[in-house]
Amino acid sequence: YSRTTLARIAEAAGVSVETVQAQGSKAALLVAAVELAAVGVSDADNILDLDVGRRFLALTDRDEAIDFYVAEQTAAHERSAAIVQALNGAAANDPDIRRYLDELLAGVGQQLRRILTVCRERGWLRADVAFDELVGTAVVLGSVDTYVRLVGHEGWTVDVFRAWLRRMLGEAVFAPPRRSRR
Repeated sequence: YSRTTLARIAEAAGVSVETVQAQGSKAALLVAAVELAAVGVSDADNILDLDVGRRFLALTDRDEAIDFYVAEQTAAHERSAAIVQALNGAAANDPDIRRYLDELLAGVGQQLRRILTVCRERGWLRADVAFDELVGTAVVLGSVDTYVRLVGHEGWTVDVFRAWLRRMLGEAVFAPPRRSRR
């Protein structure tokens, strides 16, 4: 990050430096890149108002909801893991990026809280664990840092990560599936 100039960004994008400068600071460009890579939009207020959120809201089955969340979260990590690592590196030396990263992490937690609130209202979450703990558990399990650790450093495949995340959420966050009566 520190060695990347606006001129290098412009060259890589095939545009003029002036075009890049018109988009904002290097920090603003990095922020926008992270948001676009992760969720496809910049400055989303509520994930439930996005297409992905509306598709989630349409689900009526616990297992389908877990599968959907795991698939979407994993796909977001596949798109954004490299740029988030760059963001983490930049945050070490740039106080503006550090503030943004702190806000981003808080925002991710808030978005997941919104999703899990829907799940709680539908009776899909564990009742024996405090809601805040369920949110914190889901944040850690589904974080890009966890993905990078397991896929990037431990050598897991994306499919292995996806299956693990599904199992962990199913055990630690969600209530056991309801058994049908015979």
